[in-house]
Amino acid sequence: MPSNVASGIPFSMRVKAFVRNSPARMAVIISIALYAFTVFMVPTALNMSAISTIFMLTLLLSFAAVGQTLVLIGGGLDFTVGAVMSSTAIITVTIMDKQDGYFFHAFAVVMVVSILIGLLSGFCTVKIGLPPLVVTMAIANVVSRMQFVFTGGSPTGMAGPAFISTINTRIFGYIPAITLYAFIIFPIVFYLLNRSRYGRQLYLVGNNPTAARLTGMNSDRIKMLSYVFSAVFAGFAGMLGAGYRQSAIPMGFDGYAFSSLIAVIVGGTAFTGGTGSYTGSIAGALLMTVLSNMLTTLNLSQPIRNIVMGCVMVLLLLLYNRRKAVRE
Repeated sequence: MPSNVASGIPFSMRVKAFVRNSPARMAVIISIALYAFTVFMVPTALNMSAISTIFMLTLLLSFAAVGQTLVLIGGGLDFTVGAVMSSTAIITVTIMDKQDGYFFHAFAVVMVVSILIGLLSGFCTVKIGLPPLVVTMAIANVVSRMQFVFTGGSPTGMAGPAFISTINTRIFGYIPAITLYAFIIFPIVFYLLNRSRYGRQLYLVGNNPTAARLTGMNSDRIKMLSYVFSAVFAGFAGMLGAGYRQSAIPMGFDGYAFSSLIAVIVGGTAFTGGTGSYTGSIAGALLMTVLSNMLTTLNLSQPIRNIVMGCVMVLLLLLYNRRKAVRE
């Protein structure tokens, strides 16, 4: 665009255009600005330990956001992510109970439970046709309550020491070891979305369901598979969360349902489906983590933190999610 034409466009419109066209870059820019503000207010916040912790929590949230990304692109919605994470964290510490030899036992049980929850969410929303928002929140509520039934309100056990080390150890003194899991999860997700047949079909189903049906595509299968993937990735994120915290409590990760959803939307995935990328979700996870870190570092009371976080989320949603997918 010629400079004389661009100069005639109002600054607010240029900002909105940049946000819509480059949501991931905008999320990173906002994250840097928020962290700079935090350091300005609390200079001691600038240290490698704090940066390493932000990096670790960003990765954990980005793992939880995998399923949200897939489901949203397909035109759905999944609020079971946090409940699945909390449940699988409890399962992990209960089965492992400080014994690394039981890791694969815990992993197998976590995968089975996650797949069952994903199938239930997919069946209710896709096959029965219930509203995704209502049904996934209802399932999440049941799963959360089952945590208290299973543990009596006081989970016992602890993740294995070697497993804990693969998450919390600082490589070269700064890089959290959980990064190693990113080298496994990130390529899988990028392949699913950008290289696999499932990814291509998922974008079409979310963008134009009618066109997907006319091509003979099994849209229901694609959508149900997205809910299963969502639960599976959330389940594994819950295992990693158990290793990070070393123990688990009921509903300990339930807040990740909203955090991961906002991270995905901030990263550019349209709430209406058909548009989005996992790169954007990672950037959105960074923004949410830095924002949470800022509110904590400023030592604000919990009610004030909740108010500020809510206001910022509403502002970000208004700013980011104004694009409409091509529907029927």
